[in-house]
Amino acid sequence: MNMLLNLSDVLSEQHKPIDAVLPLEMEAMKLPGGPFPLVEKSSVQIHIEHVKGKEISVSGSCSLTAVIPCDRCLSPVKVPMEISFERHAVVGGETAETDEESDYIDGYHLDVDKLLYYEILIGWPTKTLCREDCKGLCSVCGQNLNEGTCDCEDPGLDPRMSVIRDLFKNFKEV
Repeated sequence: MNMLLNLSDVLSEQHKPIDAVLPLEMEAMKLPGGPFPLVEKSSVQIHIEHVKGKEISVSGSCSLTAVIPCDRCLSPVKVPMEISFERHAVVGGETAETDEESDYIDGYHLDVDKLLYYEILIGWPTKTLCREDCKGLCSVCGQNLNEGTCDCEDPGLDPRMSVIRDLFKNFKEV
């Protein structure tokens, strides 16, 4: 179910602004490689006011915490996000300034869920790490190297170094 706000009052002769506190109903952010659960969410504070003609100003904020896998070891990481936005939009279909506006404004209704989706997407981290010095996964066996080492040989070593590698192996056996 989408959260729709009727914009008729803002665009009427009185230009009555809308101040609303709405629950963030999105349970997960659906992206390639996801869905990513939203485990903590605040209410969405939203303010809409008339600018001129059919132009409105939409501003708002909320906070949330998404669970995103670490880019190196795939461990789940809780990533807090503060979402704050201010948009200008033209209501009435034909005169929308961008295609994005037509996605979250339909006729005289503002789709708050779609607007929030775009705003979360803008703030989505490009790289997520469980910690700065994350060692990642072994490329051979998949062992999480933060939790322990493995006995795999590194296939990335230069084959010309095999004599030295064998020498070190012999020292380990003694």
